[in-house]
Amino acid sequence: MGFGGIGPGSLILILVIVILLFGTKRLRSMGSDLGSALKNFKKSVKEGSEGDTEEKLENKQESVIEGEVTNKDKDKDKA
Repeated sequence: MGFGGIGPGSLILILVIVILLFGTKRLRSMGSDLGSALKNFKKSVKEGSEGDTEEKLENKQESVIEGEVTNKDKDKDKA
């Protein structure tokens, strides 16, 4: 048994039908197009995640608030 009840004979039959329908040249070009699309997708995901971390660091640095840190418990004791 193969994938989900499809045997090796059925897989070969499906492959032959696909080759007859599309032809080897078209299948080859579709495969290369799919490969380049996946490569570009991975590249854009990697660039996007790097850009997100840089933006987060910039936002953290910009959101620093200057002020005095106090302890509420100590302030109550003084009053």
